[in-house]
Amino acid sequence: MTATPSPLPRRSAREQILDTAYELFTQRGIRAVGVDEVIARSGVAKATLYKHFRSKNDLALAFLERREQRWTLDFLEAGSAKRADDPEGQLLATFDLLDEWYHRNESFDECSFMSVLLEMGTDHPVGQACVRHLANIRGIVARRAAAAGLADPGDFAKSFHILMEGSFIAAIEGDSRAARRAQDMAKVLIQQHRPYVRVRSSAAGRRG
Repeated sequence: MTATPSPLPRRSAREQILDTAYELFTQRGIRAVGVDEVIARSGVAKATLYKHFRSKNDLALAFLERREQRWTLDFLEAGSAKRADDPEGQLLATFDLLDEWYHRNESFDECSFMSVLLEMGTDHPVGQACVRHLANIRGIVARRAAAAGLADPGDFAKSFHILMEGSFIAAIEGDSRAARRAQDMAKVLIQQHRPYVRVRSSAAGRRG
C-alpha cells in the first residue's frame, strides 16, 4: 500500500507577508511598493499585516534581515566556504559566486543593500540598516583576511568591498567579465596586503 505523502506545512501569515514583500522590494525597491499591494498580493487582511509589522519601515527592515540571511550568509559566506578550504581561497571564491550570479539570468537582482541605500539615503532608518548590513559583509571579508594572515584586515576589507560593489555596477552595465576582472584585481590586493618580512643579513648591525 502506497503511503499518502504528508501535506506541506502551511506558511504563517507573517511568512506570507514577508515572502511577498521580499519579492516586490527586491524587484522594484521600497518606495515603489505600497502596503496595499503587499496586502493584496499576500492575501491577508490589513489588520493582519499591521499585527506583524507596525509600519512599512518595519516590513522593510525585516526584508533586509532576510536578504542578509539569504544572500550574505547563505549564498556568499557559506557558498564561498564550500569552494575553498583556506581563507584566501574563500576570498577569491567570492567572485566565482558573483560571476555565476551575474550569468544566472539577464536581469539578476543587484545588491539590495546598495540599491535601497541609494533609494532611501543614510538619514532614513532603512538606509541606516543598509549601512549596517554592508558593514557586515566587510566584517566577513576582514575575518577571512585576518585568518589568511593579511596585514590591516579592516583596510583590506574596505578595498575588497569596493571591488565587489564595482563589479555589481559593471555587470548591470553589461560587462560579462565584471566579476572576473574584479577577481584579478583582488589577487593584486591580496599581494599588497601580505605582511612584509624583513630578512636581516648576518652582517646586519656590524660596523664596518
